[in-house]
Amino acid sequence: MLKAILFDMDGVIVDSEPLHQKAYYKMFAHYGIDVDDRLYQSFTGQATLPICEHLCAHFELDVPATDLVAQKRIFFKDFFDNDPDFQLIDGVLPLIQACHQSGLTLVLASSASMPNINQIFERFDLNQYFTAKISGADLAASKPHPEIFLKAAAAAGCQPSECMVIEDATNGIKAAKAAGIFCVAFQSDHSHGQNYDLADTVISDFNDIYPESLFELFPK
Repeated sequence: MLKAILFDMDGVIVDSEPLHQKAYYKMFAHYGIDVDDRLYQSFTGQATLPICEHLCAHFELDVPATDLVAQKRIFFKDFFDNDPDFQLIDGVLPLIQACHQSGLTLVLASSASMPNINQIFERFDLNQYFTAKISGADLAASKPHPEIFLKAAAAAGCQPSECMVIEDATNGIKAAKAAGIFCVAFQSDHSHGQNYDLADTVISDFNDIYPESLFELFPK
């Protein structure tokens, strides 16, 4: 029986990827490193610290990864505060509200840092709908490791088999399936270079999975 929905954030609730990309590339320029598109796309779904650790090793930077993280967050906050086009993804708020009203437990399971999560939840008044928020940045392993979704299921008070994950990234889908959780892949105009072969179903519009459809999709 479906009891909980575990939401990714970036690419599912908000399209903050353009802001993150601007912040990352401004940080790359700050440290004088040349990150090509293929390398950047490989980071999708990972937390900031592991990304920066990889960059430090790859480019042999003589600075701690935490410095890169801090600089990227400074740039991101500036874009976050000043971009008027930054909004929730179309259709996700009615879905969240409908799921909440249907008695489903909602938990956020995001690779973003908790400060970024809290900024977004406060800006769009989302805390009222969610039981818990799990930040991948605070875990021992990033997606595609299943830890984040196992902890999210536990925070919901449910078994993995009673949960559904909504994800948009390859690493997130791999993490969900490794955790033994039914996974809906959200493929949008903002999804680039992602593989959805492991997902249980793929959608491109949140109107396709209003609560009654969620229960129909979920295995009996």
